[in-house]
Amino acid sequence: MVGVGARVWRQLEHDIATGELPPGSRIDVKSVAERFGVSRTPAREALLQLAAAGLIDFQPRRGGIVITLDPRAAMAMVEVLVVLEAQAAQLAAGRMGDDERVALRAAQLTGEAAAGLGDGSAYADANERFHDLIYRGARNDYLHHQIVDLRSRLAFHRPVALAQPERMRASNADHALIVDAVLRSDLEAARLAMTNHIAVGGTTQAELMALVARRRGRQHV
Repeated sequence: MVGVGARVWRQLEHDIATGELPPGSRIDVKSVAERFGVSRTPAREALLQLAAAGLIDFQPRRGGIVITLDPRAAMAMVEVLVVLEAQAAQLAAGRMGDDERVALRAAQLTGEAAAGLGDGSAYADANERFHDLIYRGARNDYLHHQIVDLRSRLAFHRPVALAQPERMRASNADHALIVDAVLRSDLEAARLAMTNHIAVGGTTQAELMALVARRRGRQHV
């Protein structure tokens, strides 16, 4: 997907990831076309791409709704994500160049500083940078795409989890272990460290989602 449609799709994906378009939000071709000042064709292409990524439930004549992810579905995705992320870390430990390894350590130290200040926004940025370096360092575009696709479907819950000071500190401690393994080119240690990191973080996410779901349920009683 290229050109105007790609620009619209990426912005809508960003809006879903950041919560500007929270689960349950309605979205249709006409409103998208008007918002971005484009024709209906690229607007429809963008919505079809979001639907293909599992971010919205889209019916051409009725528009779409941002999908509400239930905790069980989230945990199923996390179980797959654990395996993929661990594989990426293992590959990166064997394939990253020297400059990439330096950049990875720098990202981890930036996250450490943000966690020390309790700055959730800065930590989220450092976290994204850290993981992106791992994906690119793995030198496997297909694996990279699969991870990014899963993370995009979970993304609007991640900032909530990382906003907790203790979670930021624990996450950064995990990052330090991953970096140490990558710098040693220890493939198995990198895989295990990333497995533990994603499994714990994913469980935290799912627990928060379940809590939100229960609260919403009580509000509608």
